[in-house]
Amino acid sequence: QVQEVGGRPITVFETQASKLSTILLRASTSSLLADLERAVDDGVHACRVACQDGRLVPGGGATEMECSLRVKQFGDTCPGLDQYAIRTVATVLEFVPRTLAQNAGLHAGDTLAALGAAHANGQGTHGIDITGKSSNGIFDTAETQLVDLLATKESAFRLALDAALTVLKVDQIIMSKPSGGGRAN
Repeated sequence: QVQEVGGRPITVFETQASKLSTILLRASTSSLLADLERAVDDGVHACRVACQDGRLVPGGGATEMECSLRVKQFGDTCPGLDQYAIRTVATVLEFVPRTLAQNAGLHAGDTLAALGAAHANGQGTHGIDITGKSSNGIFDTAETQLVDLLATKESAFRLALDAALTVLKVDQIIMSKPSGGGRAN
């Protein structure tokens, strides 16, 4: 059948017998077209991952804030300098909710304080409200079914930890080498 898309007639073939689909993308510039292609590719990949591993976690920064709270609690049980390193990791986990709050035009400090208090009170599914409908910038993501794929979170955490460990290894190599390069013997 012939349909009009964007003022131009195109021919669309539909069949129920095939599981394949073709998506036609149009854009005014090649960079916009590349962005659209990446967005479709990301969406298809997310659907594939969801079909393989359908486990979901609360979205809107709720998962990161809950992880941060639990890592802080663990850090409080550790003695000495380890406690500071562990609490720093917990603070780093607050990056996603902080970024969501900033991008939504909310005061990040106040919003993170409210979110942290909610999680400390057992409201582990509360996340950042980017719509601005709530008074304190947070809401229960379970009520609106705002979720993220667990596989995506696991991958992000794994990559972040790998990057941090790589930096620490390089730092240790630099620290263990004797100084004095360029000294004449």
